[in-house]
Amino acid sequence: MDKVVRLVSERGVVLFSKSTCCLCYAVKILFQELGVTPTVHEIDQDPEGREMERALMRLGCKAPVPAVFIGGKLVGSTNEVMSLHLSGGLIPLLKPVSGFALS
Repeated sequence: MDKVVRLVSERGVVLFSKSTCCLCYAVKILFQELGVTPTVHEIDQDPEGREMERALMRLGCKAPVPAVFIGGKLVGSTNEVMSLHLSGGLIPLLKPVSGFALS
């Protein structure tokens, strides 16, 4: 759990993903379209991936991936990220941590 907490605190936008996950890909594309480059951790390619998965679940993730953190706080998975975006709530969360002038 310490590794996950450390990784989340090091960058403004952090995405825990699996390289074969289509929902993870959708979240990556959304951020790309918004001009945001999250720090992506492919947990299926990390030797500590299984422990990271368990840590994400303990932190409140309903599913281990995708898990999006903005400003060190858990936003959630695809559902929560897409809902925030559609309701206009995602960009205000991203502005202070992304370093970009999002519209």
